[in-house]
Amino acid sequence: MDAPLRLLLVEDDLKAADLLVERFRAQGLDVTHAADGELGLAAAQDTSFDVMVVDRMMPKLNGVEMVRQLRAQGQETPVLFLSGLGDVEDRVDGFAAGGDDYLVKPYAFAELQARVLALTKRQAQTPETILQLADLTLDVVARRATRADTVLELNPREFTLLEYLLRQKNQTVTRTMLLENVWNYAADMQTNVVDVHISRLRAKLDKGFETPLLHTLRGQGFVLKEAAS
Repeated sequence: MDAPLRLLLVEDDLKAADLLVERFRAQGLDVTHAADGELGLAAAQDTSFDVMVVDRMMPKLNGVEMVRQLRAQGQETPVLFLSGLGDVEDRVDGFAAGGDDYLVKPYAFAELQARVLALTKRQAQTPETILQLADLTLDVVARRATRADTVLELNPREFTLLEYLLRQKNQTVTRTMLLENVWNYAADMQTNVVDVHISRLRAKLDKGFETPLLHTLRGQGFVLKEAAS
């Protein structure tokens, strides 16, 4: 049995922290909580974690400065910032300090969980050039997608979308995650571009095949897997 993912949660709101610890542990993660930036810094220096979820605004040492110090020390553990500050400048500051993702409060736990899992997968894997799921194969180098030996005619955006979904296969991805990672759009941008492209991709990917692979999860997002949950 694989060891559980080790998550460091750095959050000074104890009520919110208790809820997150409970929910992450219910998902099988090994969670350590630090109640301020100084304690978070010490924990990250003393223990190896797979991912860190760090509140931006905290007493003693704020989350951005904590992560900046860890990066200066060579710490490469993926970091997701939680913050009530959602302006572009705030996000840029977080990424400039070494953050890997940024989620604005209030948020749905399902999205936080999806982003955390995406970060751990990104950290663990070396980029594969041949991606597969069931009878679907994507050759990233040759830019060729096939299903059951049938070539799928994808435009460049559809190819990028399918590649991202395959790299996150069996995991829920939200519209926000797709906007940020496939289109490089701001998370709060109002657009139906994701739904339009998902619909077009599904028509090419699943039409004419017995088993659908691309599923919509109402109120959550999308998942590429062999069977709907």
